[in-house]
Amino acid sequence: MNFSHQVPAGTVLRLHDVHKAYGRRPVLRGVSLDVPSGCLLGIVGANGASKSTLLRILVGQAAADSGTVRCRGRIGYCPQEAVLHPALTVREHVRFFQAAYRLDDCGRVWQLLEQLRFDESPRSRLHTLSGGTRQKLNLALGLMHDPEVLLLDEPYQGFDWETYLRFWDIARSLCERGRAVVVVSHLAHDRERLDVLHRLRDGVLEAEHGAGAGGGA
Repeated sequence: MNFSHQVPAGTVLRLHDVHKAYGRRPVLRGVSLDVPSGCLLGIVGANGASKSTLLRILVGQAAADSGTVRCRGRIGYCPQEAVLHPALTVREHVRFFQAAYRLDDCGRVWQLLEQLRFDESPRSRLHTLSGGTRQKLNLALGLMHDPEVLLLDEPYQGFDWETYLRFWDIARSLCERGRAVVVVSHLAHDRERLDVLHRLRDGVLEAEHGAGAGGGA
């Protein structure tokens, strides 16, 4: 797998001919995709379509058998299952990720939590929070280093309606600042909010038509 900052101007993430198999069972059969800056892009696929495998390759958690992934700048990742420790407080999580990202301050994460109407105390331990509240923290932590590309796996699972709408406001504002947002889901009911929509089926990505609140495909 080749991670490189040398991608064409205007493109922040490029996959080319990515293949992956488990034993003799191929799951990705030549996935290619260009993600331009300022794009809100969706990838949908049925359960078992290997969306999680594709995401793990994109964030470097798994290696492809062949093909390339090239990225310009930082990647943010918000997994479906929050990578949070139940015994730690909200503030302890923020400090941990601040150190991991090597940030001088963590004001951005508190601003994002305020936008998401995160009402819990920074001293609250994770095991006391609801699933939707943990997901708010999960999203804010994935964004606190202001990545050029944000990869989201079922990001609004557990959100109430107001938070769901705020999520899309944040996603659109990121794109207006030139960031790229990739939303991976098993449903395509948000297609009107997306600039571009692709379907992962039989190990390849197929462009879907009719997406585009933001002027994409």
